[in-house]
Amino acid sequence: MSDFASRVLAWFDEHGRRDLPWQQDVTPYRVWVSEIMLQQTQVATVIPYFNRFVERFPDVSALAAARQDEVLARWSGLGYYARARNLHKAAQVVHGKFGGTFPASLDAVMTLPGIGRSTAGAILSLAFAQRHAILDGNVKRVLARHAAIAGWPGTGRVADELWRVAEQHTPQKRVAEYTQAMMDLGATLCTRSKPSCERCPVADDCESLLMNKVGDYPGRKPKSAKPLRTTTMILASANGQVYLERRPETGIWGGLWSLPELDERSVGEWCEDVLDSAATRTQPWDILRHSFSHYDLDIQPIVVHLDSRAAHVADAGARVWYKLDDEPPGGLAAPVKKLINQLRNRNNATHC
Repeated sequence: MSDFASRVLAWFDEHGRRDLPWQQDVTPYRVWVSEIMLQQTQVATVIPYFNRFVERFPDVSALAAARQDEVLARWSGLGYYARARNLHKAAQVVHGKFGGTFPASLDAVMTLPGIGRSTAGAILSLAFAQRHAILDGNVKRVLARHAAIAGWPGTGRVADELWRVAEQHTPQKRVAEYTQAMMDLGATLCTRSKPSCERCPVADDCESLLMNKVGDYPGRKPKSAKPLRTTTMILASANGQVYLERRPETGIWGGLWSLPELDERSVGEWCEDVLDSAATRTQPWDILRHSFSHYDLDIQPIVVHLDSRAAHVADAGARVWYKLDDEPPGGLAAPVKKLINQLRNRNNATHC
């Protein structure tokens, strides 16, 4: 075992996290769900979602049998919804191709939708105690700083060097503990800003610390201007209901239920064409800005009040009238949920 791994494990024995929900009653399924949720999302955010998700879908067969709407509903608010769609598809593959048993080889795991090399390695090391290196965002930061590997990890050259170092340090024994320790180290000490170098178990030979350049590693993605896009969303309201449409599988919020977006038609034309109903009153709300990783979206909400005959128009396959006091028909994107809650609150205030 390398000196690096020995020090990391000694630190983990004293300070590592052992009370996370997916560390209890460990199964490949629970580890897998947690690893997908933890992609680009912090532990504190994931915990309540994980608990609700595995309560509803306790094993891979339950997840495979579920409707996508149910899966997205349990994921709603966690973001990056392609993760949920891929998790659902992968569960169906595991159920159908592997008989409901999660595969135990790296190559097989990497064939599942939504699972790359690092996620596969993490699942196999944590659930099966197999020796595989991992390279999630936290581990990249620890290794880039310790070895002073310059450049943005998104480039092939830097990624290759980080994988080489990750493989070099991964021990033959206690690999599950080491994997968890490296993730913990990056999440709790070697943080993106204000790292606690004085408490780090590998600080003595950390090259970036010795150069007093910890903040320079890892290299940042080259900045580019974040584009701004705009859209108009219609909150068509009748009889305490709001009209929703299911979004296409591809693109943002794929498969989620959403407010319709206005095209080149006027609001009146849209109401006549889509709902076969005339608007009795329209009311624009303040613009709502929603930020994605690669662009900002300004949403202009327009509330459209309709007469009662509108509520029979939609079909439940891709269009539905949603009663504001009921459970949503499936997953809702965060800004859509926010606008619907605002409509519900205003309706309730009106009827008080």
